[in-house]
Amino acid sequence: MCCNAQVRGARLPPIATYIANIAGALICGLLTNVMVESDSIRVDFICPQNAGRSQMASAFAERERADRELERIVEVHSSGTRPAENVHDEVVEAMAEVDIDVSDRSPTYVVPEDLERSHFVITMGCTVAEFNPEHYGVESREWNLTNPEGQDMETVREVRDEVQRRVEALFDEIEEIAADRTDDRSLPQRVSDTISDVFRSKIQRQ
Repeated sequence: MCCNAQVRGARLPPIATYIANIAGALICGLLTNVMVESDSIRVDFICPQNAGRSQMASAFAERERADRELERIVEVHSSGTRPAENVHDEVVEAMAEVDIDVSDRSPTYVVPEDLERSHFVITMGCTVAEFNPEHYGVESREWNLTNPEGQDMETVREVRDEVQRRVEALFDEIEEIAADRTDDRSLPQRVSDTISDVFRSKIQRQ
């Protein structure tokens, strides 16, 4: 065994025991191992209906991935907690204005078990209560964006442009994380290790 997360010979309050166990798991590399089973970096975009914001985000992410020649490295997914039948018409129109066709995309349900393999889970207007990202060492973020459904086109365009900016910033971050590490580890391993380092720092500060 690489380590034992239990603190023996000491009586710790429940929260201290919990933190010690999580820290021990991190030291053993258990959380990192979950994420690096895949050779790619997985990014999940989630919104309630998977018909607006998350579809915009995944479409921009796919274009960003191609522009940066990261097709073999970054895996992009989108889903919803209560998916609609189709992508919203106003979203299709707004994305067509920037030469992206999302008319043939189909909203799908989020599968919490699939998120265990993700590196970045981005939620927009919803939560995935069944999924505990910290347990798996997954970076979870909430993007507070207006729901474009039923909005006038000016508002939809503003949402679209903000989604694009955030997706570009996310890809900048992925590349920066990779550039920060100069050893021989793969890009997914380096991203996983960096996320685990941040999580470990949070634990130590508690």
